[in-house]
Amino acid sequence: MSKNTINTDGAPSAIGTYSQAVQSDNLLFISGQIPLDPETMTLVEGDFADRAHRVFQNLRAVAEAGGGSLDDAVKLTIFLTDFGNFATVNEVMAQYFNEPYPARAAVGVASLPLGTDIEAEATLSLK
Repeated sequence: MSKNTINTDGAPSAIGTYSQAVQSDNLLFISGQIPLDPETMTLVEGDFADRAHRVFQNLRAVAEAGGGSLDDAVKLTIFLTDFGNFATVNEVMAQYFNEPYPARAAVGVASLPLGTDIEAEATLSLK
């Protein structure tokens, strides 16, 4: 089994003891992405949709750095501090993923890093 770390300047650098992604054989495990701007390392301002877009942009950047795309996603987990944002997540997600969509879980949590209200992680199956 091979294990390689993936890093890109197109997504926020790790703010803890983890890699942006780890590839093992044909699987790419992308760490949770929050709406950090990779250039400033600050949370994106604006409304929830703006933050959701940044999360999916960060996921896409890491996927591409690992040689894949969001279309290779087989599992997505989204963490929300407010399920009132669930419909917005669906609307934004549809702009980044094509059918067939990956398996997905949406998990309600009390808090997320840096006080944000959304985080998402993904597993990709690379060709």
